[in-house]
Amino acid sequence: MAITIKKVASKKELKRFIRFNYQMYKGNPYSVPDLFDDMLNTFNKKKNAAFEFCEADYFIAYKDDKIVGRIAAIINTRANEKWNKKEVRFGWIDFIDEPEVSEALLKTVEQWGKERSMTHIVGPLGFTDFDAEGMLIDGYDQLSTMATIYNFPYYPEHMEKHGYEKEADWVEFKIAVPDVMPERYIRISEMIMKKYNLRIKKYTSSKKIAADYGQKIFELMNEAYSPLYGYSPLTQHQIDQYVKMYLPIVDLRMISLIVDENEELVAVGLSMPSLSEALQKGNGRLLPIGWYHLLKALFLKRPKILDLLLVAVKPEYQNKGVNSLLFYDLLPIYQKMGFKYAETNPELEDNGKIQAQWSYFDPKLHKRRRAFAKEIS
Repeated sequence: MAITIKKVASKKELKRFIRFNYQMYKGNPYSVPDLFDDMLNTFNKKKNAAFEFCEADYFIAYKDDKIVGRIAAIINTRANEKWNKKEVRFGWIDFIDEPEVSEALLKTVEQWGKERSMTHIVGPLGFTDFDAEGMLIDGYDQLSTMATIYNFPYYPEHMEKHGYEKEADWVEFKIAVPDVMPERYIRISEMIMKKYNLRIKKYTSSKKIAADYGQKIFELMNEAYSPLYGYSPLTQHQIDQYVKMYLPIVDLRMISLIVDENEELVAVGLSMPSLSEALQKGNGRLLPIGWYHLLKALFLKRPKILDLLLVAVKPEYQNKGVNSLLFYDLLPIYQKMGFKYAETNPELEDNGKIQAQWSYFDPKLHKRRRAFAKEIS
């Protein structure tokens, strides 16, 4: 039977689009489902601030009236303007192991982009860097994180079959939390604090940290991440959205702020207990008991793994060892909270500045993911 591609045109169809991923990976021990309500908000033009500068449509593939694939088509105009490109992104791609299905999905996005004067297609990418990006190409037997994509090994095989080539790779490390802070690490950190007149700042009130540094945290991200592949600067609307979304739910012990003598933010490290197993138990739903598993992981019975969600250092302080201060602060906290390992989440493979900081902690490269690209003919 022929493959039929239909554009999502109603909330009912959007729910089918989201649920297809859950159906594909039901029972898979390594896949971590997204929160269903978060996905509804992500794809909602009224609720996702990225739609200020993005255009998108979503497509579902059918065979014998059965859903066999899905894909999102996205144009991020800010990223295209910044990097002087005409790219359409594909994201949230899933498909059964039949090349004609993946080909039909990708050709749909290629045509969608061509109609909008795009010359290249790249992905998987989301609206911005805050969405999961990169197709898993190694590490299929490793537990995913809430911030990353999991996919079957045949996905990249399909991409290559359809003429797509490597655009960028990200690597992920699993890092052991040491029982004792290395003495050399302590000496270096204390020397750097003294040399640059820096100090660690902590908070016990989410409202206070949001008021004092919520805006500055995301402004620092714009500075630090600006040179990275595909990055588009956060708008004020996005910053407001993320401050309200993230800071109230993070354990403030696991946020480290480094400030200078004028109280200006120099570096930030944000981490949290891994929610991977909790999301698996809730199957992407808060109700009826998904909320309990999440709260348990956050506050009651924490897992042994934590996620390093964000590390950002002001450009003029990079390569000066300032990032060591973040873990000088956080490692004793991780030890006290009972964590044994940390997940770095994706880092560009050529980002030596970030990867150098893990050398003290027995890092294990255990996952790799890729963005694929192709010229639109």
